[in-house]
This record gives sequence, C-alpha cells and structure tokens, in this order.
Amino acid sequence: MKILLKIANGVRHGAESMGFLAIPRPLPHTLCLLLACLLTACNIGKHLPANERLYTGTDIVMKADSAVPKEEQSALTEQLASLARPRPNKQLFGFPYKVGLYYLFGEPKRNGFRAWFRKKFGEEPILASAKAISSNIPVFEASLQNEGYFGSKATGSLKEEGYKARGVYEVNVKPRFYLDSIAFVIDSTPVRKALHFSERRTIFKKGDPYRFDNIKLERERISQAIKQRGFYYFLPDYLGVLADNDTAAHKTDLYFYVKPDIPDAAGVPYSIRDVFIYPNYNLSTAQQDTNQSSAYVTPQGFRVVDSTHLFNPKLFRDIVTVKPGSRYNSRAQDLTLSRFINVGAFKFVRNRFEPSQQGDSAVLDAHYYLTPYPNKSVRLELDGTSRSNNFNGSQMTLSWRNRNALKRAELLTINATAGIEFQVNAGDQNVTNYRFGLDGTLSFPRLVTPVRLNYDQRQALPKTNVTLGYQTIIRGDLYRINSFQTTFGYAWRQSQQVEHVFQPFNANYVYVPSNSISQRVRDLLLDPEISSIVKSQYITTVYQSNQLILSTLYSFNYNSSPRSASPNTFRLNTNAEVAGNLASLFFRQPADADPRNGILGVPYAQFFRVDADARFYRKLSQNVTWANRFFGGLGIPYGNYKGYQLPFTKQYFVGGSNSIRAFRPRAIGPGLFARDTIRNLPLFQDGGGDIRLEANTELRSKFNKYLEGAVFVDAGNVWTYYNLEAIEGDVESFSPNFYKQIAIGAGVGLRIDLSYFLIRFDLATPLRKPYKTDGSEWVINQINFRSSEWRKQNLILNIAIGYPF
Repeated sequence: MKILLKIANGVRHGAESMGFLAIPRPLPHTLCLLLACLLTACNIGKHLPANERLYTGTDIVMKADSAVPKEEQSALTEQLASLARPRPNKQLFGFPYKVGLYYLFGEPKRNGFRAWFRKKFGEEPILASAKAISSNIPVFEASLQNEGYFGSKATGSLKEEGYKARGVYEVNVKPRFYLDSIAFVIDSTPVRKALHFSERRTIFKKGDPYRFDNIKLERERISQAIKQRGFYYFLPDYLGVLADNDTAAHKTDLYFYVKPDIPDAAGVPYSIRDVFIYPNYNLSTAQQDTNQSSAYVTPQGFRVVDSTHLFNPKLFRDIVTVKPGSRYNSRAQDLTLSRFINVGAFKFVRNRFEPSQQGDSAVLDAHYYLTPYPNKSVRLELDGTSRSNNFNGSQMTLSWRNRNALKRAELLTINATAGIEFQVNAGDQNVTNYRFGLDGTLSFPRLVTPVRLNYDQRQALPKTNVTLGYQTIIRGDLYRINSFQTTFGYAWRQSQQVEHVFQPFNANYVYVPSNSISQRVRDLLLDPEISSIVKSQYITTVYQSNQLILSTLYSFNYNSSPRSASPNTFRLNTNAEVAGNLASLFFRQPADADPRNGILGVPYAQFFRVDADARFYRKLSQNVTWANRFFGGLGIPYGNYKGYQLPFTKQYFVGGSNSIRAFRPRAIGPGLFARDTIRNLPLFQDGGGDIRLEANTELRSKFNKYLEGAVFVDAGNVWTYYNLEAIEGDVESFSPNFYKQIAIGAGVGLRIDLSYFLIRFDLATPLRKPYKTDGSEWVINQINFRSSEWRKQNLILNIAIGYPF
C-alpha cells in the first residue's frame, strides 16, 4: 500500500529545488499519531488470524418488481442494511482506524500502557463470517414479509478483496399487499360483544399497506378498548388475527377474533365494589394507616384510611375516577394514577386490585397507597447567565414551598430573588444591573370559579393560579424601576393535544421614583449622537414609565399527537390580550403631568394584542430534523393609548440567540431604523415595536450522542403601529411595503447535548439588512471573512441553553 503525503505550506523554495522537503516546525502530536495509524494500515491484514477477513460492511442489491416504487426500494435498502449483523468496525475515509489503533503497539501484556491504549482507543476487528451471512437471510425475508412484500426472497455471499470482505445480498422483492377489508368476528358472549364496540376506532382503512407492526398496534388498541369495558384480566395475546391474501390482486382481508381458549377470568366483566385510599402510607405507619376498620366514607363512597387527617377528603373527589359501583375501566385507572402523581403532593403512588365474588357478579376492591412528600421544604438555586451582548451575571433564588397549604394539595410557593448583571469590555458605557424580587404563587389543582368551565374530565386536573409579586431593577447609577404584578387565572386541557389558559385578571403597576433618576441620564438625553427614537423610548422608559396595565389574557396551545407514527410534529401557541377597556368606562380624569387618563394619578394602558407562534418539525431521517417557526404579532394601542406605542413590557423585539441570530438583541427595527450594532449601548432599552413578523428555518443533524450541527436562515422585523412624531422620518409604521424592510440572516450552529440540557453555539451573519448599505439592502456580496472590521460588524456568535425553537 502506497501512502502519498503532500504538504502545501511551509515549503522553502531552495530546499524544494534540491528535491528535499523542509518543514519549519515539528508536526503536532495528533498528526504524528494519525501518520502512525496510516502506516499501520498496510499491516492490519498481517495481524488478522489465518484465513480470516475484516468485515467492512453490507451491500444490498435490490431486484424489485416493477410495481414497487423507487422510494420504497430506497427505504427497504436502508431498512435491511440496518438489520444486517455484525456491525463493521468504525471507519474514517474507508480506513478502519480503530482496528489500526488496536494493533498499533502489538500484543499487550496483561497490564500496562499497551493494554490501556488498546482498550481506550482501539477496537477489536470484526471478522467476516459465512454463518453471519446465512443468519441474516431469514431476518431480511421476515422483515419483507412483515412489511407486506409476501414471497420476497434474499440470498447472500461474501465478497473478498485483500484482507477485507463485504456481505453482498441480492434481494428479490415482490409486489406489496394492501388492505382490502377489516372485520371483527363476534358472537353473543360478553367479551366478543366488547370486541364489536372496539371496531369503530380501528386504525386501519381500506388501501393501507400491510404492516405487521400496525397489526400489533391494533391488537393493543383493541385490548385496551375491551379492558375499558370491564374485562380486567384481558390481554393482547388473547386476540387472534387471520390474514386472507388475494395473490392475484395483491390484497389482504384481516379478521380479528377472540381466541377460544382464553382463561375464564379474562372473559368476565368486573365491577368496582369498594375503593380504599391510604393517603399517609409509609413503612412506619403502615399498620395503623391501613386498618380498614378505621376508615371514614366520603360522599362519593371512597373509604379513606388516615388517622392524621392530613388531607381534606374533597381532594380525592377531584382525583379518583374509579368509582364504587361502576364497571372497571382501564382508562379511569390510568387517569387516577396520573392525577395522583401529577398533583405534586405524593412522592410514591402504588395501587392494587383485589378480585372477589359478590353473588353472581365478579367485583374488584381498589386500594391506593399514597406516600406524601414533606409538606414544607426550602430550596436554594444559583443560576449563571452569559449573553451575546457581553452581559454576564448570576441570580440566586431562595424558594419556600408548602405542598398542602389548604389541605387539598394546594401548592404555595414563595420566592425571594437577587441577581446581578454586568457588561464586560464596555469601557465608560459599562452598566451593572441589580435585580431584587419577592413573589408568591398559590396553585389549586381544580377550578376555583362560580361558573362551570367545560374541560375533558379524562385529562389531567385543571389548575387555578394566583400570583402576587414585586421586583426592583437598579440600572447602575442611572435609575431604578419598581414593578408590582398580580394575576388570577385558569389552565386546563380540553384533550391530550389542546390546552387552554385563561387569565381574567392581570394587573401590573410600574413606576420609576423621580429621586432615583441620576444627572447622568439627563446628560445622555442631550447627547446629539443619540438618535431621536432611542431618546423617545428612553424617555418613555424612565420619565413616563409610571403606568398601570389592567388586562385579560387568553392562550390556546396545540400539540400534535405524541403517539402518532408520522415524522411530522406541529405546535401552535396563540395569545390574545385586551387591556384598559373596563378602566376607560369609570376613570376619565387626566393623570398627573400626563395627557392620558389615569387611576389615582397613574395612566392606564389601553390596547389589543394578539400573536401566534407556529412550529413545524419534520424528521427527514434518524439523525436529521428540519425545524421551522413562524411568529406573527399585532398590537393596537387605542383609546387612552392612541398615538403611543404599546407599554414597553408588551412590545415585540427581534434579534438575539432565539430570534434573528445574525443581529444582536434589538439591533434592528422598528422598520428601517438603523442603530449602532458595534458599541452595544447598554444604557438604552429600545428597538421595540407593536407589530412583529418573523420566520426561521433550521436543518439539524445529529453527529453522535453528544454533538449536533445545524444550518439556519432567519428573517423578520418589527414595526410601530402609528407613525410617531418623535421618531425620525426613516422609521415607518407597518405599511404595504413591509416586505422591503425584512432583515435576513444565516449561519451555522454547533450544539452539545448533555442529556439534561443542551449548550448551543450559533454563528451567523446578515444577508439582508432592512436599511441600505452602499446602495443596497442585500449585503451578500460584502461578505469578507478576512476583514477584521467586517467580522466585527457582521459576525455574531450566540451562546445559549436549549434550542431556539
């Protein structure tokens, strides 16, 4: 084997003319190791046992009937190759480098460096075997039959070349069979009547391709449907399937039936006699708190055994769906266990059913053993942050919890937070932010409302949440913002895919004490280098920030079914919020030093805001996913806020690690406005708009267990709803020409998956700016990676935790 090494850099012309190759500095250790491995490649064959060959992979030669589409042939080739055994050694550019490392230092002794190196970096050679080839053939044929290609055959042989060998398989694929009809065999026995009721929700339809995996799924579904009608002991193995094939038309008729030899107990429907609940069960109190003679009976008929009376019995009315006197239902049982676990008050949940006979009827006694968490707990958290605009910091949160605040598993959480953020390399523009806050949340595992709301009783328990909080932000020696907020709302599931959140009451009061505004702020507002939009929004943030937001919010969340076999996943989150309407009916007096009406001298916001976040994911292969997001948001200030922007906390922003990654946070918009993206002035909080359009697409590829790569394109911008007088003329509100003001960026990403969280590095550059640069918005022709000035202005490295969407 000949190895040619060509070194393009570091060659001195004088030495080259004499026929020598001069290298100015030693090769790195990793390169030396690679060269040693390459030189060892010629000797791998000598190290193998006599008459053995290194197995290097599988080749599938597909010979399919003309009725089999090319796409199916490609999918079958990939499927069969994944089933082939053994797996070959890992290769790099066709070379089994780990086998080279395995033999690099020869045969090791029991212990020592050689043994350690071989175990750490090497890989024992996988040898070709005719027995393995013959073993794969029935596996391939069974797989083809399971996919509906009845009568398909496979043959295989070893193809040797030097010290290597590959498995070559010739697969003859017959036309696929498709379902023509699905029938259920029933009679007058109770269990077969139950089979009849399961027919309506079959997963099959006429024309589907025959797949054995789908038949197994249908058996599971039918079994669950029968168990939901009281047949506690019924199992999927008690169902038989008969396939009647029409070889001429390549069609199949499926017949599902209950086997005649099932156990007697599996064919009998059971009813629930008694339900025993042990809510304070643990090893130390087991004898006392499982004494059924001390049980007290709730109005629903539950027998609660709890000498400590830790929980109000009304809790179990909300959670337990297995009712005394009702027919056993596996869905009700699963829902009850899920609710006990998710209510958050119980550390361990265990149950058992005890069969019995009551006259001629078969009955079950249900027993639920619940081990509660300690009621009260304290937790301390320390978080670190690192942002792309050079802000770094940390936050400490002290949390106190009571998991049973009002005796019905209500969760009371009180958090005290303190944090600091500072900007490095900002020179005299450096600002250090301090955050302090105190908030409390009381969450009820039920709907606390005088009006009945419709929700799916078969889903998780609804929640009622009440929050109250205070936060203060000290922006260095500039000013201080105080914020009070309280909310009251509900969250419930309509189905497994649909969730609703309704907050009829939200109140947020923000104010900046006048004595906290420093002289430095006043001097900055006189700086002629700062644009009018920045000054306008800064004045709104500081001098006119005293405001009250009284709003009502509704959110709708949809997730496609997680059980679906489709490679597509779709998610939709929509929000609608209206503020100030009720206040405008009763409060019409102008606020202090403000033309807008106010409550106790504080102007209240009035607006309508609606947005939608739609995400679509398609799994292209086992390791490649195509992810997409579209966001559209519209805010209309009116009435008391007509002519103004939305309150700062309700505005939309673009740019940054989770938005348009080729631009720093708030570096674009509203509209055509251009700002300094290099200095990153931290003193100003601007760039917000009332309207936002954004689209993102990303191709994600998983390299191995820990590393992922991505390429992406982002586009979007924000606009104001009104043409604001205080803003320069090149900043326009939303207009029919909005598409001419779209910013576009693209980049590549590297992600490190640590199971519990993912660290993301995204490097991006603008392709199109909303404003003209050298006469054009498109800046692709200006890309110059060699220019340090271009890199400084256009290359943006985003470091974040988790996916952007």
